Amino acid sequence: MASVPSLASSVNQRVADALASALPEAGGADPLLRRSDRADFQANGILALAKKAKANPRELATTVVAGIAAGDLIKDIEVSGPGFLNITVSDRAIIETLAARAGDDRLGVPYAANAGTTVIDYAQPNVAKEMHVGHLRSAVIGAAMVEILEFTGEKVVRRHHIGDWGTQFGMLIQYLLEHPHELDHKSEAEVSGEEAMSNLNRLYKASRALFDSDEEFKTRARARVVDLQAGDEQTLALWQRFVDESKIYFYSVFDKLDMDIQDPDVVGESGYNDMLVETCKLLEDSGVAVRSNGALCVFFDEYKGPDGNPTPLIVQKSDGGFGYAATDLSAIRDRVGNLKADTLIYVVDARQSLHFKMVFETARRAGWLNDGVKAVQLAFGTVLGKDGKPFKTREGETVRLVDLLDEAVERAASVVREKAQDLTEAEIAERAAQVGIGAVKYADLSTSAARDYKFDLDQMVSLTGDTSVYLQYAYARIQSILRKAGDARPAAHPELTLTPSERALGLHLDQFGELITEAAQEHAPHKVAAYLYQLASLYTTFYAECPVLKADTPEQVENRLFLCELTARTLTKGMSLLGIRTPERL
Repeated sequence: MASVPSLASSVNQRVADALASALPEAGGADPLLRRSDRADFQANGILALAKKAKANPRELATTVVAGIAAGDLIKDIEVSGPGFLNITVSDRAIIETLAARAGDDRLGVPYAANAGTTVIDYAQPNVAKEMHVGHLRSAVIGAAMVEILEFTGEKVVRRHHIGDWGTQFGMLIQYLLEHPHELDHKSEAEVSGEEAMSNLNRLYKASRALFDSDEEFKTRARARVVDLQAGDEQTLALWQRFVDESKIYFYSVFDKLDMDIQDPDVVGESGYNDMLVETCKLLEDSGVAVRSNGALCVFFDEYKGPDGNPTPLIVQKSDGGFGYAATDLSAIRDRVGNLKADTLIYVVDARQSLHFKMVFETARRAGWLNDGVKAVQLAFGTVLGKDGKPFKTREGETVRLVDLLDEAVERAASVVREKAQDLTEAEIAERAAQVGIGAVKYADLSTSAARDYKFDLDQMVSLTGDTSVYLQYAYARIQSILRKAGDARPAAHPELTLTPSERALGLHLDQFGELITEAAQEHAPHKVAAYLYQLASLYTTFYAECPVLKADTPEQVENRLFLCELTARTLTKGMSLLGIRTPERL
């Protein structure tokens, strides 16, 4: 289907054409159209153009208005103040445009003109370690960006850069070698994520205690790191057991988060081992990196330590070991060279911003990133407790992600049970998961990623305010109305006069396509959340002010059902882009 031009873009075009004929030297100038509380739209661009052309702005504005034919699209246009144009569109234009959106599977949302290939690096847990609340944001923000970009026609490659390499594996592998049954499973049946994690936790604690207290074990563990890096077969086989056991656990958590993580997309630090030596050689041969005290470093004038000396990016340590930088640079080479990406997005904690600035700059100097390929860090802030401090348990431990998700579902169950009239226990449990997990995702996504946000479950599952439950209830309420409509069917009636709340809802529905384009270009899923909250609020006002099934005429009933249905479709599409489900009944 074809994309549907929004009312804003159609009005903008009319004003631009009239402006070009009134002031030919301003051909192609932007009339700067915005939504306005004085009319439907306001065009503010005439002032600057008049100044440039040394013309009187009000006179120019009046000439422009004279050149715009009132009619099917524009109902009223007036000059206000020093040359603003206040523009009101016709009710007919609103309903006809919405009918065109309703006739399209994609709600008339255009595909991006310059779609390319984006690799998104998100949801990066560490092998043999519990996922905590800090892992939540990377997973939720990354998954939403994948959906938003794919919806605009971008080819998206997912990458989960799990922490599966490094010196701590020497200790773990050596311990498993000496205690071979530590990762055995109780039965042949499917292993739960909980069992896998408790195995890994127990082994981690035991090996750490031994490492700290037994010098001989420490020596053996360090030698084992060398074997691992040299690719010794027995060592790699034991390492693989840690990765496999961890994946059982990871996938159980992602499953709880209602998130689809595919095995081929999990390419951990180890996935780039074969490239590290070559990456270092390329950097050293090209002079991008230099040896300093035996280590291979990249220096930057703009990044200095507290002592005023430059802070280098260390690619290879003086003992020959490779730092994170070597892996991250190799991953860039792979993503650009093999996966043919033109955009790389890293959904990573803001505290790693300096590291990524240096890595990207190094890759630019080496020619792996250029004008045709850009890399961005979608940096996110910290999850805070209600007290505004980083989220911790009473004992000061980091909060386990599983506990948090279970609690959210539990809270949601009581909200659903309270409101549910005709749901069975099984249905309540299913809705509770959709509402609870939706609440956690929405709280994260409704804040700009770069900002910290407070994790407050009471607030998240509240039926009022900017929460996903409020949006889910708006959707369920519409479904209930559509079920009760009987023989009356949604149908657009452009000949009808609209009430102010119908107009406001209609104009907002029409902005969905522009909003998606903006959220994709700016990597800003919070803009989708803000749009949906406003949509639900406008719908609530419409519902309060405009009887749907008891409207005055059959045409009005059909037209209002049409607005209800298009609102529901827009809500469910927008929510699905954020990874949130919309139950039909609540």
